[in-house]
Amino acid sequence: MHGVIAAGGPETVAAGMTMLKQGGNAVDAAVAATFVSFIAEIGVVHLGGSGMAHIYDPQDGRSVVYDFFSNTPGLSRKSKDQSEMDFPKVTVDFGETTQDFHLGRASVAVPGNISGLCLMAKEYGRLPLPTLLQPAIDLAREGLPIAPFQAQTCELLAPLYTHTAGMREIFARHGRIIQAGEQLFIPNLTRTLLELAEQGPALIRNGRLAQAIVADQAANGGLLTALDLDFYRAKKLPSIHLPYREYEILLPPRSSTGGVLTAFTMKLLARFKISQWKHGSAMHLKVLYETMAATTRARPYWDNRDEDIPIEESISRFLDDSFVDQYEQEMRDALYGLRASTIAPEPKGASNTSHLSVIDGQGMTVSLTTTAGESAGYVVPDTGFIPNNMMGEEDLHPHGFHTRQPGRRIPTMMAPTIVLFNNQPRVVVGSGGSVRIRSAIMQVLSNLLDFHMGLNNAVNAARVHIEDGVLQCEAGYDPLAVDELESMGYPVNRWQTRSIYFGGAHSVSRTPDGRLFGAGDSRRGGATAVI
Repeated sequence: MHGVIAAGGPETVAAGMTMLKQGGNAVDAAVAATFVSFIAEIGVVHLGGSGMAHIYDPQDGRSVVYDFFSNTPGLSRKSKDQSEMDFPKVTVDFGETTQDFHLGRASVAVPGNISGLCLMAKEYGRLPLPTLLQPAIDLAREGLPIAPFQAQTCELLAPLYTHTAGMREIFARHGRIIQAGEQLFIPNLTRTLLELAEQGPALIRNGRLAQAIVADQAANGGLLTALDLDFYRAKKLPSIHLPYREYEILLPPRSSTGGVLTAFTMKLLARFKISQWKHGSAMHLKVLYETMAATTRARPYWDNRDEDIPIEESISRFLDDSFVDQYEQEMRDALYGLRASTIAPEPKGASNTSHLSVIDGQGMTVSLTTTAGESAGYVVPDTGFIPNNMMGEEDLHPHGFHTRQPGRRIPTMMAPTIVLFNNQPRVVVGSGGSVRIRSAIMQVLSNLLDFHMGLNNAVNAARVHIEDGVLQCEAGYDPLAVDELESMGYPVNRWQTRSIYFGGAHSVSRTPDGRLFGAGDSRRGGATAVI
């Protein structure tokens, strides 16, 4: 089948292409590619993480979001004192800033990748699960030279990737962190993937993998229980449908906080004819700043909403014209004044997320994002399974660690996005990067839909993001425009390079006459292929 895929590395892309060539559809390609990414993109994602996928089928005009993000663990477990938990803290130096993370067994949230990917394949795919897993099985058996971007990320996260003997066996066999081009091999992973091909999601629900995870947790100060794994299910949710110019944007609902906030951002941006200003000009940068600032001010209303109100009603209220109106007026006051408007602080988050986008020849579309946090810093014995540390990321737990009720979904900034034109897929986009996911998606969409850039230019154009009231301005903008913005009273931090900080928006598009295009984000080793 014809198709296009964009993802975080060539091996990931090749797995998706193999499925299309074997007669699979976009879902088959996405599932196979994602399982390969857990090896080929091991610097940012692992099998033991979670994710979210967005599917659109133009044959029946239906879209669905598969939410397989993590649940909070602890069902059937008596409360533990902090001193009993395996929950050490490490500090990672990102150059521009440092950030603390927690790892260990008590940092592990209930993993969702296996359950979600298997369910997608069963309900929308054409090919059997063993076929979809074969590229990952081959890669696990043979190993591969680690890509430069992945090696750089492993080095950045060395405190986590060398935390235990099991991790050092994978990432530091020579007494130092693995280098680009050196062979990556994960002991015991082949067996686990072969068992997954045979047993499906039962493997992590109550099979050998589940038993190994739970035994390790019980013996080493963890919180995750057998009931957590058996109780977990991927959720199927309706999309948020948002008109934008002559297009329709589809975004995920809760547990995707990112989807709801991106919907707010795009609805607000639609109130302004942004293309009247030259792309990259001071006024363009000013509009981007004010739009992002307004979203930070609106976010507390979403985060503190009444949990007893049905989620559909909460989204409707948050995106209601009367609520957006006040932020539009604040934006207008700031745009035509000389003072930047206020922002609300947001917790910093990690960049360790990967995204892929697929469209097949019949127009079926998949936007899929996964993460493992930074990893929990250990390998479950005899499995090759590296768990997530989603319980140890501060941005996911603004009210404090281990305060959320067991069994509840953890909110995420993931926002796999699809754009339609006349009910046909036009653009598929998403990103990694925690709170930067929203700003990356917004800018790629605006570049495409407002400024009508080509896909590659739209994805790889310089980006901005607000952090702590300062506009982080990636290398590539006109210095005179940045100077002019600063003279208007806007604080700016000029980056001298491109950076993974600004996301990784691997995207694909389909023209009205059916031509397919892909764009890999150069910030994160992006790759593409078209059949």
